[in-house]
Amino acid sequence: HPLDFDAIAEARRQWEARDWGAPAAMSATTSIMRVQQIILAAVDEALRPLDLTFARYEALVLLAFSRQGSLPMGKMGDRLMLHPTSVTNIIDRLEKQGLVGRLAHPTDRRTTLAEITEEGRRVVTKATAAVSATGFGLDGLTHDELDQITTLLRKTRIAAGDFPG
Repeated sequence: HPLDFDAIAEARRQWEARDWGAPAAMSATTSIMRVQQIILAAVDEALRPLDLTFARYEALVLLAFSRQGSLPMGKMGDRLMLHPTSVTNIIDRLEKQGLVGRLAHPTDRRTTLAEITEEGRRVVTKATAAVSATGFGLDGLTHDELDQITTLLRKTRIAAGDFPG
């Protein structure tokens, strides 16, 4: 249920009154966390009819982006920034759904590839249309504002070591 006031602005006011320090960082962090909830709810709702989670959708998109339609599972974990166990669970579920298959790497017997199936390609196309139609939960922002957010958050990602700046 929507509130009749901005709870984050009120939290910042209270924070500042107590002189707890870093009120701008606190309110920015709290805003980001709340927006993450909003985004995940919108994306999950769009993906639910296709029996996908955002994590499985991301894996399908990554495979669809690859030249061969397949990637080593370890590389998928690196690119999705997930633990190998999480990648295995995601691929297990997608495999049960018939959206990906596993193959032996042609030159490295220690490596298993995940490969998107034709059905996986059809589903990722439908899922992308559904998610895009929601505006990824960021309705109310202009194209320029979305680019500004991306640019600003990129600085935090670089500072955290996601990739070199």
